[in-house]
Amino acid sequence: MQTILTVTAKGQVTLKKEVLDHLGLVPGDKIAVDLLPSGRAEVRAAKPGGSIEAFFGCLAQPGTKSFTIDEINEAIADGWAGIR
Repeated sequence: MQTILTVTAKGQVTLKKEVLDHLGLVPGDKIAVDLLPSGRAEVRAAKPGGSIEAFFGCLAQPGTKSFTIDEINEAIADGWAGIR
């Protein structure tokens, strides 16, 4: 299936309903565009992965110290005790 889209003067493109349906998209969903060699692009639905592996490290900030389990447990206990 090939669909021809028109680029507006603002550089915008409206995806036709048949394309959105094919991707399984509904209003509010996001679209990922991967730029490929030779001027090609791949368009796909940007659905969350949902795996725990994808979640690991999402809060990590470069240059910050990672806490040990003991340090985390201590902070939790202090929080419950109203210390922190």
